[in-house]
Amino acid sequence: MRRLLLAAVLAALPVLPSHAQTGAQGGPPLRTAVDGTFAPHAFPRLEGGVQGFNVDLFREVARRMGREITVDSASFSGLVPALNAGRYDFLAAPVTVTKERAEGMLFTEGYLFTEFQLGIRRGSAPIRGLEDLRGKALAVNKGSAYDAWAQANAERLGFTIQAYDTNPDAVQAVVSGRAYAVLAGNTVVKYAASQQRNLVPDFVLRETRAHWAAPFRRDNTALRDAVENVLECMKRDGSLAALSEKWFGAKPAADDAENTVFPGYGVPNLPGYDPTPHEPRCN
Repeated sequence: MRRLLLAAVLAALPVLPSHAQTGAQGGPPLRTAVDGTFAPHAFPRLEGGVQGFNVDLFREVARRMGREITVDSASFSGLVPALNAGRYDFLAAPVTVTKERAEGMLFTEGYLFTEFQLGIRRGSAPIRGLEDLRGKALAVNKGSAYDAWAQANAERLGFTIQAYDTNPDAVQAVVSGRAYAVLAGNTVVKYAASQQRNLVPDFVLRETRAHWAAPFRRDNTALRDAVENVLECMKRDGSLAALSEKWFGAKPAADDAENTVFPGYGVPNLPGYDPTPHEPRCN
């Protein structure tokens, strides 16, 4: 009778989903963080907490790994020190992969390309090259990498700079006609255009292209590889591209990072890259 009762209880238990995309089932909650002021990647929700592309992306990664995830919101400047101190398992905030950073951290392959892009007012003449900025006013977020680029190139290219405390203020300067173009990251320009119909994404500075990827401590290769495996599966099934289109308002091109499974683990030709061939393990 006891055997019959045990069999009945086991038969009534729910069947748990397979988590074959990482080769691991379950585990402790993943701990991560974002800069919660960087829309549309992560920004506050009215009801509390954060929302955005990166929040959705890594919650889906955790779900496919069969793990819970906690997403903290913190200042970007404190994220890498907190990762290295062991507070987080990885960072969900978009981090540009550079040689210097890759020497101190492990990165997944890029899930997005980041590149500088100009946004202009609807109806303005398109910018075909940087020489078209001559005699015009360029709006930037004060203290940003885009401000630094503008300061370094304003005299050579003959434009003036308007530096604003926030990127939305820089965008408004263009929409209102005070500046001809705004310079920011491509995802931020696309998102601003999806929210403000009078802003149009325009010329891209291709030489500034870099990978946005998730960093891990250098002793955490197994978790880096497991997360990258899920990212590659999301690229193959189109879910990463769909998430990008939802948040940035534009369909990624076939050769954008959202649709590209890069060889090996990590960012090719940078420290920490593992060129070992592998096939993503997807459901």
